[in-house]
Amino acid sequence: MTILRGMGDAAERILAGRYIAGPTIGDAIKRCRWFNKNGIRCIINYLGEDLASEKDVLQSIAVYKHAIDVISKERLDAEISIKPSEVGLLVSDADGTMHYSELVDYAAKKRVNVWLDMEESEHVSKTIALFLTKIKSRNTGICIQSYLKRSRRDIMRLARYGANIRLVKGAYSGSGRYAFQTRAETTANYYRLMDIMFRKCRRFTIATHDTRIIEKALKMNGKHKKNVTYAMLMGIKRDYLLQLAKSNDCSVYVPFGRSWVRFAYRRLKEASNMRLIISSLFE
Repeated sequence: MTILRGMGDAAERILAGRYIAGPTIGDAIKRCRWFNKNGIRCIINYLGEDLASEKDVLQSIAVYKHAIDVISKERLDAEISIKPSEVGLLVSDADGTMHYSELVDYAAKKRVNVWLDMEESEHVSKTIALFLTKIKSRNTGICIQSYLKRSRRDIMRLARYGANIRLVKGAYSGSGRYAFQTRAETTANYYRLMDIMFRKCRRFTIATHDTRIIEKALKMNGKHKKNVTYAMLMGIKRDYLLQLAKSNDCSVYVPFGRSWVRFAYRRLKEASNMRLIISSLFE
């Protein structure tokens, strides 16, 4: 992160210009209009994490409510994706439950879906518990990460509730006791988890830039006929995503806000992600 901060304006022009919509919800909405015109739904995320004060949480909730209002007013094909700490889970379980419920109910009235993202592994159990408090709301979904060894058990449990799951590889890391240590292991687990989802889930999202996984999922869905969405981060493999969206349900993750350094760092720290980002600059 020190390197990114030291890059200053140059880093912001590169990262915020292509991979992050910009500092305001208006910037995210502008990108959303473009993607919608090309048949792609947007998953809008306000950058910020590890919020440990009620003041910061309330500010985050206000931003998301404004985003929901704009999405509804402009009738955009868009959802929001929130982190558990953004709704107060690090303040207290009670705060997290109260603010998450408030936001889900507010979005439901506006017919907007709410995804619950995952943060570090130590928060997974509480995040799933938080999600299950509103499992009967039809406008909710949850992110599960294939780098964690526990994810098979979590998906089996969530499938019994009919949960809408977005499967990602994960941009965090952890000890070998609970996390896979290599990208190959994480990818192999992604395939295993995807197989479970095709057998046990009715609707879900395959969120990856790995075209081998996507092509495998397309073949599997030819057999299983599930409600599958394919999702990517904004700015990476855009041409591939545009082509995929011509005959499949696709989404793009559109982050905005000024707290972009940690988001960017997690995606730059691995060589595989760096290669993806560099190659995408030439699209």
